[in-house]
Amino acid sequence: MVARRNHLHRRESSNEGVALTNLGISDHLMTNPACPITGDPAIRHVQSVTTGLLIDLWRYTPLYRVDARSSFKDLEKLDLWESPTGLYFFEPRPEGDHAFYATIYKNIGKSKRWSSKRKGWRREFDVAARYVMPHDRVLDVGCAFAGFRDMIPQARYTGLDPNFADEDPLGQVLDESLGDHVAKAAGAYDVVCAFQVVEHLADPLTFYKELVLAAKPGGLIVVGVPQARSAVTRIPNWLVNAPPHHLTWWTRDALMELARRGGSEPELIEEMRWSSFDSLSYWIERCSPVKATNRHYKGDWWWHGASVVSWAGGLIANKLFPVPKGRPGDCGNLLMVARKAG
Repeated sequence: MVARRNHLHRRESSNEGVALTNLGISDHLMTNPACPITGDPAIRHVQSVTTGLLIDLWRYTPLYRVDARSSFKDLEKLDLWESPTGLYFFEPRPEGDHAFYATIYKNIGKSKRWSSKRKGWRREFDVAARYVMPHDRVLDVGCAFAGFRDMIPQARYTGLDPNFADEDPLGQVLDESLGDHVAKAAGAYDVVCAFQVVEHLADPLTFYKELVLAAKPGGLIVVGVPQARSAVTRIPNWLVNAPPHHLTWWTRDALMELARRGGSEPELIEEMRWSSFDSLSYWIERCSPVKATNRHYKGDWWWHGASVVSWAGGLIANKLFPVPKGRPGDCGNLLMVARKAG
């Protein structure tokens, strides 16, 4: 264990330390990249992070224990930027590959989740279910354990998720990409959903346009995303929000631009209250002796120690206390419901 920690520290010191020592100089040489939604130049460089640090964090964090090297390919450094809409985005944006997600699903016990009560339930499922009418055709993209299906028994449900299709006991989750499915089912659905999917993709606007294509004229598109500047983004070295997993963090303005540029009009953009599904994140942030603000990933011992303390305290608090209400702007997720033109 000591050897692993020493390896983590040495790698961070050798890789990230040099890059960040010269960050003040390199910042002046950077060309601000385009926002992946609007195409406008980013307004602020938040931080640089080496892929070496992220690879080590993914490898040695007990919950994940995954080798992310193949997802990063030959990238050595990523930069986190803020766009004029408040969207935080990494540049470049390397998506997690099949090997990355296959290992994560295996390590968190994928098969056990199919039989659990209210599997993968989230607060956003309750809100989205209010928009589903009896006999509506619903497409749930990136559906994972098909948790939303349990909330809408009155609907005709189809899920898309290549990582979970072969384990769905009802056979309603298909092993198809959204693009392939839309090619044969464009305009077929009353409601098209993507809960916590957009942030995983390098090109969220193209993906959203495909969601809109799947909906009927006048149909609904429902999207859930992680919120920027929330309790979750204040957790130091929080891997859930890190590449190659999450590539973007969202705001209301960013969602509004996504909807309109994708061919729809937003009807609801709402911050989701904490639920039993994500309340652990709230307590981890509350218990952390370090709060990440303008720096979110760092490879020193104080941050590694803070991660251990916050996880231990968060797990205890999450068992002892009820689901928190949270403050406005503090909760981890946003939900948007938009309507397709026509």
